[in-house]
Amino acid sequence: MVVRIVLYALLALGLAGFGGVLWFGSRPPPPPAQAAAAAPQPPVKLLVAAHPLRAGSLLKPDDIGDADAPADKVPPDAIRNAPQERPQLWGAMVRRSLGAGDPLLGSELMRPGDHGFLAAVLGPSMRAVTIGVDMVSGGAGLIWPGDRVDLILTQTMDAPALPSGRRLVATTVLDNIRVIAVDQRLVEGATPDATEPKAARTVTLEVTPPQAERVSVAQRLGQLSLVVRSADQPAGAVAARAGEATWAGDVSPALNGAEPGAPATVRVFQGNAEGKEFRF
Repeated sequence: MVVRIVLYALLALGLAGFGGVLWFGSRPPPPPAQAAAAAPQPPVKLLVAAHPLRAGSLLKPDDIGDADAPADKVPPDAIRNAPQERPQLWGAMVRRSLGAGDPLLGSELMRPGDHGFLAAVLGPSMRAVTIGVDMVSGGAGLIWPGDRVDLILTQTMDAPALPSGRRLVATTVLDNIRVIAVDQRLVEGATPDATEPKAARTVTLEVTPPQAERVSVAQRLGQLSLVVRSADQPAGAVAARAGEATWAGDVSPALNGAEPGAPATVRVFQGNAEGKEFRF
């Protein structure tokens, strides 16, 4: 009787072991997602702020850097480091202040061409005014949105009676004005398909309402030119002579001499008689 019970127990154990082998052998392999999750993922290269940027800044090429980030900590709308991404960010406006190394997020950038971009770039109570420029007056294609410039008016006086030194004059109409757009692309400089900077035809400036009126009048008086200011002008630096005129005679003293061909006049007095004029 005992032998029979032992045999039944051994048979039961054998059947249980055989069933376990069949069950484990028939299980499907783990899903690919689980297998991939188990393997370490390489870091992701993201575009980041190369240095601190304040809200409202317009991105330039040197504002954009790149950095590696853990794949599991990449924000959903982070901009990846791809060759075609960088040029598309030039001129984009930063909605909030960023620290050096902070990732650039699509939701925190307003790109040129977005609805309301120009209005969002302007400061409170400011206006946008556009002037026409050429390769020389527009800074040889090297002016970017965000640069600070002075606006100079050069005009020729249509008055033959004036001496030569007073027929040409230059005046600083506005100083320390922010550039907010260059042409309709709101960004200027070399493009991926170009090896040289493109000449700008229009430049849009951020001005106050009275300054906008001055620019409107200045465009009718003569030629406007832009002068780029230093990015880190020290405190107490010499300001532009806004409103002061520089005449041709101030630049070339030779123009202040006698006019070529102008008659010389000499008055001769004899006793109490009225003087006589002699021209030669």
